[in-house]
Amino acid sequence: MSALLESIARLRREVCALHAELTHYQLVVWTAGNVSARVPGYDLMVIKPSGVSYAGLSPELMVVTDLYGTPVSGLSAEADGGAADWGNPDLTPSSDTAAHAYVYRNMPEVGGVVHTHSTYATAWAARGEPIPCVLTMMGDEFGGPIPVGPFALIGDDSIGRGIVDTLAHSTSPAVLMQNHGPFTVGKDARSAVKAAVMCEEVARTVHISRQLGEPLPIDPAQIDSLYARYQNVYGR
Repeated sequence: MSALLESIARLRREVCALHAELTHYQLVVWTAGNVSARVPGYDLMVIKPSGVSYAGLSPELMVVTDLYGTPVSGLSAEADGGAADWGNPDLTPSSDTAAHAYVYRNMPEVGGVVHTHSTYATAWAARGEPIPCVLTMMGDEFGGPIPVGPFALIGDDSIGRGIVDTLAHSTSPAVLMQNHGPFTVGKDARSAVKAAVMCEEVARTVHISRQLGEPLPIDPAQIDSLYARYQNVYGR
C-alpha cells in the first residue's frame, strides 16, 4: 500500500505542477482546462478539481478517482503530506473527468490526458475543420493532420467516446472536439501537456499561413518519414 500512496503523492505533485505549464503557455483562462494522469498499475487517475483557480491549486487538492470518475476516499494517505484521504471529499473532480476516465479505460497505452480551450486550436474546433499537415513540425509530432472529433455535451462519457473513436484512426495525440476544444493524450501527463502546447502552436501558425495564401501540402510519404524519424530516432 505504501508504494501506491507514494505513487499517488508523486502524481499529485506532478499534475499540479503541469497545470502551471498550461497558464505559462496561455492555453487556459480562469478555471477552464485540466490535466490528468493515470496511476500506473491501478484503475485510478489523478485530476484537477472543479472550479479551483490555477493560482489556488496545490498537490493536496488534486482529486483521485477510479476510471469511472468516482472519487476514491476513506484511505489513509500519510505519504501524501498528511492529507486525510485521496478523494478530497470537499472537492469535486473536473467536469471533464468522465471524458478522461473513458479514454483511460479504452486506451491502455495512454498515461495522461489534457484538455484546454487554447485560442487558435479552439477556433479550428469551432469551424469543425482539421488542421492540415503543412509543417514538418506537424509531421514530427502528429504524423498527419490534427483531426476533428464529433460534437458532444459534457455530463457523461460522450466526449470520451468521441476522443477514442477519432484517435483510433489517427497517429495524432490531439483531437479537436467540434465546437468545444482540443484534447490531447500521451504516455504520461507531461507528454500530453507537450502535445497541447504543440497543438496550439501549429494551429496558430497554420492559421497565419492561410491569411497569406494556401499552405503548401507535404507529400504523405514524407510525413510518414518525418514521423518515423522523430518518434524512433530523434533524441534517442
